[in-house]
Amino acid sequence: MLAGAGAGTGVAQAAPEQRPRPLVWTDCPADPSGAPVDPRLRCTTVRVPLDYQNPGGRTIEIAVSRLATAKPGVRRGILVHNGGGPGVASLHLPTAQEAGYPQEVRDRYDLVSFDPRGVGRSTPVSCGRSAASLPNELVFPFPAPDGAIDQNVSFARQLARDCLANGGELIRHLTTANTARDLDRIRAALGESKISYRAASYGTYLGAVYAELFPGRTDRFVLDANVSPNVTWQDRLASWDPASELRFEDFAAWAAERDATLRFGATPAAVRANYLALAAKLDRTPVTHPVAGPVNGNLWRAIYRFDSYHESLFQEIADWWRFLADDGAGPVPYWWLVKGTPGVPEDNDVAALVAVLCGDTPAPKNLDRYQRKVTESRQRNPIVAGMGANVWPCAFWPAPLEPAVRVTDRGPANVLLLQTTRDPATPLAGALGMRAALGKRARMVTVDGGNHGAYDPWTPSCAVTAADRFLATGALPERDLFCRPDATAPAARTAVVRPS
Repeated sequence: MLAGAGAGTGVAQAAPEQRPRPLVWTDCPADPSGAPVDPRLRCTTVRVPLDYQNPGGRTIEIAVSRLATAKPGVRRGILVHNGGGPGVASLHLPTAQEAGYPQEVRDRYDLVSFDPRGVGRSTPVSCGRSAASLPNELVFPFPAPDGAIDQNVSFARQLARDCLANGGELIRHLTTANTARDLDRIRAALGESKISYRAASYGTYLGAVYAELFPGRTDRFVLDANVSPNVTWQDRLASWDPASELRFEDFAAWAAERDATLRFGATPAAVRANYLALAAKLDRTPVTHPVAGPVNGNLWRAIYRFDSYHESLFQEIADWWRFLADDGAGPVPYWWLVKGTPGVPEDNDVAALVAVLCGDTPAPKNLDRYQRKVTESRQRNPIVAGMGANVWPCAFWPAPLEPAVRVTDRGPANVLLLQTTRDPATPLAGALGMRAALGKRARMVTVDGGNHGAYDPWTPSCAVTAADRFLATGALPERDLFCRPDATAPAARTAVVRPS
C-alpha cells in the first residue's frame, strides 16, 4: 500500500474558489460508438492546469457535456458520470445513461459527463503508435503459450519508451488525482456548489479520490463495481486472474444448459475443459477471421474475458467459439477490435490507460518477479493464463510525480457502494477494500451475480432500487445489504452493455 497524499484533503478543501470563465455551449461532436448524437446534449470545454503544482502554467482542455433533464422547482444539481477504463471517452454518457434512470432521478439532476484529461475530445495524449502496433493480447499482457513473458517484457519496454518520448508533458500528469482536480474545476465552471456522481469500475476510484480531496463538495455518490483504493495498480491488475476464474463458472453453467444447441459440453466441467482445449489448439494454429485477422489462443482468451463482463454478451462468446471451432459463420467483430475516432490519435485509449496506471502508483522493476507471478497464476487461473499478474509498461516508467491519494473515512456519510459477487474485472475483494477504507462514510449493497456492475436496470435488483432511492431522496440503506437479482423478467434492452 502507498502513503497518502498528505495535505490533500485540507488544502484542496480550503482553496479559494476561482471565478471561472463563461462557458460557450455548442453541438457535441460525433459519438465514437457511432450512435446518433442527441441534439439535447450540449458540449463545452473547461481549461485546467496541466500541472496543479504550477497552476499559473500551461493549461489543457477538458471536454464537458450536459443533458438538461432536471425540472425547475425540484432540481437538486448535477449528476456526473465516468465511463471507466482508465482511458474511456465519456462525453456522450449522459445520453446513454438517461434511459436507465427513473423519472424521479431525471427530474432532480442535469446529467453531466466529460472526457477525462488526455482522452478523446479533451487535449489528447498519444504514444505515437498506430492501432495496428497495439494488439489487444499484448496491450493486455497475455504470456506466451509456454508461460514465458519475454515478448511481454519487450513490448512493455518499447511502449513505455514511445509513450514517454511522444506523450510530451501531458503524459506524466495523467493521474487520477489530477482528473479529480479537473472534476472540481468542472464543478466550479458549471456554477455548482456540489456534485453528485455515479460511475463504475475505474470510475469508482476516481470518485473515491474526489471524495477524499473535496469532501465538502460531494452530494450523493454511487460507486459501482469497485476497486480497492489503497493498493497499487499492479495489485488491482493481478486480481483479474482469480476473478476471471470465478466468473467462468457462470458462463460454463450457461453453456452447459444449452448443450443441445451449442455442444460446448454437457456439464460445466466439460465446458471448461473444452474452452481450455480450444485455447491450446489456437495457440498452435490460429484461425483467421475476415475482419479481426488471425485469432490465436491469447486473442481468444481476451475475447472471452471482455465478453464475460455481462451475461448479455455470453452469446457473443458462443458465436466466437463456434467460428473458431470451425462450426459456423463468423460473428460480428467485437467493438474493441475496431479502432479510430476522427480527430483523436489512434492509440489514445491505450496511451491514456498506460499513463494513468503508471502515473498513479509505482510498479515493481524486478522482471524475474513477474515471471514467477505469471507462472504461479497461470497454474491456478488458466482461464486467462496469468495475464493479470504480468508485466506492464509501468515496470519501465519513472516514479510517479506525487504519492497516490489515500482514501479514508474522513468526510460525510454520502457514498453508496454497489457490487456483484463474481465480477471478473473488479472482484468482490476490491469492493470490500473500498468499503473498509470509507468506513462510516458508506453503505454497501452486494448482489449475487457476475456482471461487471450491479446498477443494471435491465437486470433489476436491490442495488438498482437502493441507488435510485438514494439519488432521488438521499436515503442510504440503514445497513449493508445482500440480495439476488429480482425474479421479474428484465425489460427489453435499449442498448448492449459493454465493458469499461
